Amino acid sequence: MPTEPRSVLFVITRGDSIGGGQIHVRDLARALQARGIRVTVAAGSEGPLQSELDASGIRHIRIPGLQRSINPFGDLAAVGALRRHIRRLSPDLISCHTAKAGLVGRLAAFLEGVPAVFTAHGWQFAEGIPAWQKAIVLALEFVLARLTRRLITVSGYDRDLALKLRLAVPSKIVLVHNGMPWLDARPRLAAGSDAVKLVMVARFQEQKDHGALFKALEPMDGLPWTLELIGDGPDKARWETWVAARGWSQRVRFAGQVLDVPARLQAADIFVLASLWEGFPRSILEAMRAGLPVVASNVGGVKEAVTESTGIVVPPRDVPALNRALRALIADAALRRELGAAGRLRYESEFTFDAMLAKTLKVWSAALGR
Repeated sequence: MPTEPRSVLFVITRGDSIGGGQIHVRDLARALQARGIRVTVAAGSEGPLQSELDASGIRHIRIPGLQRSINPFGDLAAVGALRRHIRRLSPDLISCHTAKAGLVGRLAAFLEGVPAVFTAHGWQFAEGIPAWQKAIVLALEFVLARLTRRLITVSGYDRDLALKLRLAVPSKIVLVHNGMPWLDARPRLAAGSDAVKLVMVARFQEQKDHGALFKALEPMDGLPWTLELIGDGPDKARWETWVAARGWSQRVRFAGQVLDVPARLQAADIFVLASLWEGFPRSILEAMRAGLPVVASNVGGVKEAVTESTGIVVPPRDVPALNRALRALIADAALRRELGAAGRLRYESEFTFDAMLAKTLKVWSAALGR
């Protein structure tokens, strides 16, 4: 009979940043450890993720060669290193997260005869991703899917895409929406001024469309708004320069990578996520948990979280539509409260961490069954 695993090895590409995949692994690792399951997290780099794991007493290891960039020799070295750790740790299950870790982790698991589950936090062949990248990843995934006991998608959009492309039989591809740990609902905090505070949580990289957000805000110079941008990334310096040249240094704050995101959301009025592609953004669930109205690009599984009663979705790259959505919410405090309250209720009923954990364990149990 299928049972819960006694030990799990998580594999994720990066530990030097705290994004959706890292938070997902961290929270699952904490929950499993609390259930008495032995947990180890393997990553290709070290940083904030390992610090958070240390604080919870969770074992972690570094896999040299496990990097985002394509490097055949480095990838083969990473597979070999991971295989050695698998023999030493003897995990019942290997849970892989993010694209490169999905490649390295599943190959190593297959070669060592250990069941593997891959969680796709947004396929790297979805709409909006460069064609060359889609072609390479899709070709690899056709092979890797056959080495995988189960594929978990975090959105119905991604499951439908995998089925359309016939990556695997339907029973092998399971939808498990992301979920966020419970935080009690709290009264909205005053922003401390008459300005409406916008907040966006996203890395400064090609996936996120900070440029569209800035263009949408340009015609609203005369309206009372401020913007906090939470996250780091390679494009951050360029946008800091742009904001300074625009004369917005007093109303746009670059917070960088921070660990107190819930508190910052609590002090905001509107959450915005301008993006070119997504899986099922955890940042949106965080905003709903905080009781914020959401304005987001209609990509990936965004509409599975944001409904007409909880926020406004706009087409990607559609600057006028983004401008209209933000303008409407900046001007209407009652609408902000209404959408934010509905978002909190939707989080409570659909997107808690406990619900996600129960579904994930069920998938893992099925993967361990013969």
